[in-house]
Amino acid sequence: MALLARVSRAVCYLSAVSRLLFSTAVLLTCLAISVAAQSSSGSEEVLKPVTVKTDLYPANADANKEIEEALKIAATNNKRVMLIFGGNWCYDCHVLDQALHEGDAGKIFKDHFLLVHVDIGEGDKNLDLVKKYETTLDAGVPTVVLLNGSGRVIYSSTKGEFEPARRMMKKDLLAFLNQWKSVVVARP
Repeated sequence: MALLARVSRAVCYLSAVSRLLFSTAVLLTCLAISVAAQSSSGSEEVLKPVTVKTDLYPANADANKEIEEALKIAATNNKRVMLIFGGNWCYDCHVLDQALHEGDAGKIFKDHFLLVHVDIGEGDKNLDLVKKYETTLDAGVPTVVLLNGSGRVIYSSTKGEFEPARRMMKKDLLAFLNQWKSVVVARP
């Protein structure tokens, strides 16, 4: 009788292990299907991870001069100037920069915008430009400011909209660029 009880417990144990393994297999299959479905729709993806460049925000750059030069080109080519305040230490700044140079976002950006990286050092550099271009670093970086060809601020991310760039969806970046891209004026 004792042997029969042991065999019965062993069968129940194996049955429980089998159910657990089956449940785990079903869960992993569902997870794999979910991941595959998300990665197949390009605009639903978050911006891609990057390798950090050490020179994205050159320490010796003259941001005032770079902005002035970009505004001259923007005025003659009907483009917007995008200022991105950040630093080489800012991973999200690198993610945003890469996203602005790839795929559909890269095409829109190339056709309608000029880019100036404004180095903030450790949060103590180019603060005069932060003030001049009506923005803040309080909500984190990257901080984005858009200027029209005459240098007027037309957009400023004062609420940290770009700070979590690594979690930003591609479709959201595309919508932003499409909303603010330069409008081609037809001249007679």
